Amino acid sequence: MDDAARRQLMVEAQLRPANVTNPRVLDAMGKTPRTIFLPTQLKPVAYNDDDIRLPDGRFLIEPVVLARLLELAEPTESSTALVVGCDTGYAAVVMASLAATVFTVVHPDFIAEVEARAGALDAVNVLTVPGAEPLEGHAEKAPYDVILVVGRMEELPATLGDQLAEAGRLVAVIGDARVGRGTLVSRVHNRLGRRNVFDAAIPPVRAPALPPRFEF
Repeated sequence: MDDAARRQLMVEAQLRPANVTNPRVLDAMGKTPRTIFLPTQLKPVAYNDDDIRLPDGRFLIEPVVLARLLELAEPTESSTALVVGCDTGYAAVVMASLAATVFTVVHPDFIAEVEARAGALDAVNVLTVPGAEPLEGHAEKAPYDVILVVGRMEELPATLGDQLAEAGRLVAVIGDARVGRGTLVSRVHNRLGRRNVFDAAIPPVRAPALPPRFEF
């Protein structure tokens, strides 16, 4: 089975049964190869319904969780998006099919690799930002219409909440190692509201915990 067929099987056997129905999300997931973001020994499991941990500590979260977060985020063709926590570049390239401009915070050690992968997939609207602490986001280009956090965090730090535009949407898995919730955070009239939508267990964001400064 070639890579395109494996991607389509992922869409039909994993995403649709999980009630992912947004055609733009399904198309973006179905056309973005996961194999290019993995070392040779992990390419055979690229489309498994599970998190994939790389030997260097990076990871790809399971396809269903990423797809459901993207569907909650509702990026449009005019959206400016911020992706944090994905040092492989995969989530940013998927987002590039859904939004106008995608800033992605990447550890400096992996910037060149992520830029090369984005270039190989013609994701010219992906702009990398070097940062060792992804949960600090990228305030310089804020506010963002959409913020995607790839990786579980125990609580949303104010640093990211402050970078969300009016009517913007932030999506993340929030919780501890035992229980996580796919969560939608929205800014309306300069106040943040939060809604837990689905259960999810994914690896934590690779960054020190940042103390929140606000309460929902």
